[in-house]
Amino acid sequence: YVGGPNAHLLPVPMMNILNGGAHADTGVDVQEFMIAPIGAGTYREALQWGTETYHALKSVLRQRGLATGLGDEGGFAPDLASNRDALDLITVAVEAAGFSLGDDIALALDVAATEFFADGSYTFEGAPRSADDMAAYYAELLSAYPLVSIEDPMSEEDWAGWRGLTDQLGDRVQIVGDDLFVTNPERLARGIRESTANALLVKVNQIGTLTETLDAVSLAHRSGYRCMMSHRSGETEDTTIADLAVATDCGQIKTGAPARSERVAKYNQLLRIEEELDDAARYAGRAAFPRHAA
Repeated sequence: YVGGPNAHLLPVPMMNILNGGAHADTGVDVQEFMIAPIGAGTYREALQWGTETYHALKSVLRQRGLATGLGDEGGFAPDLASNRDALDLITVAVEAAGFSLGDDIALALDVAATEFFADGSYTFEGAPRSADDMAAYYAELLSAYPLVSIEDPMSEEDWAGWRGLTDQLGDRVQIVGDDLFVTNPERLARGIRESTANALLVKVNQIGTLTETLDAVSLAHRSGYRCMMSHRSGETEDTTIADLAVATDCGQIKTGAPARSERVAKYNQLLRIEEELDDAARYAGRAAFPRHAA
């Protein structure tokens, strides 16, 4: 009832298929490497594409003698030499599953940069880096891979770094504030005033009430910011966020790998919603990422 009769947009599932950072005990700094099935025609098809790619990645890892253990959110957590190695493995998996990278399936990151920021500097891939260094690194990744979204690329209190990155790359990629905004309308309002980030990660239990969550989403939408509904690392089988993603017209949802019941429950609920909406259902697809489409 939150979304009313016009709630019919099924979100792109941002599937975390390879874990690093704090969610996995490996040498990879970036916390989440995600795939986004932007070329699918329906949510059902997107879920199928993502699942096939996830299983293709497992085969690729096995072929290369890499571990197939799982991180907190169901993604694989191999010990790799660099973050680019992770992106390259996913590229191979997408192609092995029979899909076109960039057209059918795009890539996304949750860097969680706060985790490796201290005393005004980022310790990334074994070396100290400034905010400008990090921005240059992301620009290189954008040139090399079809990235549609980068979450928390700077530390939660490095507002200057966020502003610089948004100014430099904000017209090319979605830049998502999670730790920066914590689904808090007041912090989001500051970000909007200061032209910081261009999208909001939405975590209902991060701000604590549904009312404040809806206020934050409404403010984001009014200000031209995209929204991505999100689970938490520690999850249950509750499916509320699946309904909220449709009700609030988010167009994107992040709820882990297509594995483990607490993650799959959300994906299955979205399947049920699409079936119930029938002909009225629309899949967000490529339109969820207009900067990439441009």
